Amino acid sequence: MTGDLVEVRIKPTRKIVILGLDRREPENIGFCAITFGASRLFWVDGYILCLEVYEKALEYEVERGEFYVSHLCYSSFPKYNRVLEVEKGTQIPIVNASDMQIYKEIMRAIMNFEAKKSKDS
Repeated sequence: MTGDLVEVRIKPTRKIVILGLDRREPENIGFCAITFGASRLFWVDGYILCLEVYEKALEYEVERGEFYVSHLCYSSFPKYNRVLEVEKGTQIPIVNASDMQIYKEIMRAIMNFEAKKSKDS
């Protein structure tokens, strides 16, 4: 097997489309995420995110390089914790994604969208 090479392609997602967006309270995001069956939330530079993504969206990402998020909820969450306690004994993990480009770009887009919405009001 000498001389056989494996081709590796790095093909980042070109476009993310968020179909629904809501700012909510952390405990509401946590409860919703648990009842929806989400396995974790994401923390990005002082915010938590919960993304609802359907399996079909993953096919589009592979085929077209576009990633569709059905719904995204976010909340201010200044201090990172590894878990969010929703009720006594009910917790959901939080992943620190502040060093992941895709989540930083999502958060940047949300902040720009909200700033523009406030300006237009």
